[in-house]
Amino acid sequence: MPYPETLKSKPKCIFFTDFDGTITLKDSHGPFPLPRSLCKTDNLGFGKELRKQGNLDTLNGKITFRDSFQEMIDSVKTPFPECIDLLCKNIKLDPYFNDFYKWSREAKVPVIVLSSGMTPIIRALLLQLVGPEAEDIEIVCNEVVDRPGKTKEQEGGWNIQYHDDSDFGHDKSLTIRPYAKHFAEHPDEPRPTLFYAGDGVSDLSAARETDMLFAKKGKDLVTYCEREGLPFTVFEDWQSILAATKAI
Repeated sequence: MPYPETLKSKPKCIFFTDFDGTITLKDSHGPFPLPRSLCKTDNLGFGKELRKQGNLDTLNGKITFRDSFQEMIDSVKTPFPECIDLLCKNIKLDPYFNDFYKWSREAKVPVIVLSSGMTPIIRALLLQLVGPEAEDIEIVCNEVVDRPGKTKEQEGGWNIQYHDDSDFGHDKSLTIRPYAKHFAEHPDEPRPTLFYAGDGVSDLSAARETDMLFAKKGKDLVTYCEREGLPFTVFEDWQSILAATKAI
């Protein structure tokens, strides 16, 4: 449930997380929920090398994430329903995420997915990989729209509708900051610990916003945090995230 309803149960912590490359396995797809996945595994987009260069250019400030992501979107011509089907057949979940999610439900810890992907894809994958209980996971991300004169069911017929007007397309800090602001304005209320887990350049907007940041080993978010002097905890899988979250 969205803010402020999330706070009604007075959770001890709230866990925000990226999706692709964070909840999903690193070796199944890249860190983006559709174009990078398809470019890398099915050769439907402009390919791995351009994908990696776009990542590097974004990290170094040569191009905005929004523009880099749009180039990848434009390179995928496959009808949208086929894209979802391909991803559902190929994406694998981190083997420990279900353990984490089971614990989060028992401990009444809200899990909120903040993604630069698109709602229909992420919802379909969560339902397939986690099960019907994944309906309780709040998803904040971009949407999918028809291109002018076409429909999503046609080749080259779909496009992304960004969450906001930022250079990220989806500025993840916009979802996290209301929680911090709420407790700054209500200091007498018990404040939950805020967590974020991510791996790539789509997570830069969230890197400074929570009490504890988990960054995936060897990925661009680690590079960014080291360069900017931001505190973070390296993770390889959700087993270590679960242990660290439980301890707090």
